[in-house]
Amino acid sequence: MARHYGLDWLRIGAFALLILYHIGMVFVPWGFHAQTAHPIDWVAIPMMAINPWRLALLFVVSGYASRALLDKGTGLGAFARSRSARLLVPLLFGMIVVVPLQPWIELTTQRGYTGSFWRFLAHDYFGFAKVSGLLLPATQHLWFVLYLWLYTMLLAITAVLLGGRSLQRAFDAVFGGIRLWLLPMLWLVLVSAWLFVGARETHALWGDWVAHATYLPAFLFGFGFAGSQTGFAATARWWRWAAVVALLSYALVVGIEYAWPVNVPTPFPYGHIFSAARGAQGWSAIIALIGFADRHWNHNHPWHATLTEAVFPFYLIHQTVIVGVEGALLPYGLHPAAEFAILVVSTVAACWAFYLIGREIRWLRPLIGLRQRGPIHPPMRATLATEEA
Repeated sequence: MARHYGLDWLRIGAFALLILYHIGMVFVPWGFHAQTAHPIDWVAIPMMAINPWRLALLFVVSGYASRALLDKGTGLGAFARSRSARLLVPLLFGMIVVVPLQPWIELTTQRGYTGSFWRFLAHDYFGFAKVSGLLLPATQHLWFVLYLWLYTMLLAITAVLLGGRSLQRAFDAVFGGIRLWLLPMLWLVLVSAWLFVGARETHALWGDWVAHATYLPAFLFGFGFAGSQTGFAATARWWRWAAVVALLSYALVVGIEYAWPVNVPTPFPYGHIFSAARGAQGWSAIIALIGFADRHWNHNHPWHATLTEAVFPFYLIHQTVIVGVEGALLPYGLHPAAEFAILVVSTVAACWAFYLIGREIRWLRPLIGLRQRGPIHPPMRATLATEEA
């Protein structure tokens, strides 16, 4: 497979939006590990522009990347071992070193816990029990890594049993033409509006059926799409129409959210309409974004290698920074605008520091999701002239 830079840039952009989304979670009245003292209802409106597709897109792109890695490798066994090392090692490192601050902030700011962070680490976090309703130790935002590893192993087993070529032929037959857009969209509408109406993801792995029904098909789709010439042709033809449907669906979602804000019961049938519109918005946005990336972003750039490598370390550390900084800001009662500005600056700075330091320490690289030998990076003080060269 030739490298598709458009999908790389889409992955980078999706993770950047995810970080901004998690900062937004501090301000919406949906419940988060650390929240401002004065939640703002209207923040939910822009959040809903990306909420239905942000994670599904990441699983699609991860499936695409898995196909590229498998095609470059030496077989399914080596692929499974490589992916396990690249995913499980950072997951364990994150749960032991990166994550603990998050549940401690939640316990102390929302659940009445009075112990210090060091007491929490020594006596509670590794107790494999619930503390004030929180099961510890926790994966927190790293549930994504755990689910991705599980889906990757299921994919490897399926490929062994059924064979890669037969799977690709089946994908091309099922998702030919406009069906590439319509069939997954109808599935997401079915999942959100009929099979799991009102259900919320738990990220607890077992029993999280609404998440698995959404993200496992998205991951498998990305894997099949990576080897499908008909899939890229269909996306090129339909992505603009998908963008229109995504925008119209989002308008419907906003209208219902505005009429019945959070914590206000939504009467029948508007709750079902809301869920169906979210499903249509989610997959239509994914097709539109893939088509746009294929058309406009499929080119290299001097910063491509650095940003592609930085994505995983950024993801690993970002939520701990957000929760930790907000926990430190809460006693000062700052205006939400000041809180937001501080969170954005501190999160971006901490993510870059975590990555730039970690990439230079050989034994630390695998712990933060990097290969032992990384790419050649552009100069740290790149100017417009060096970027254009």
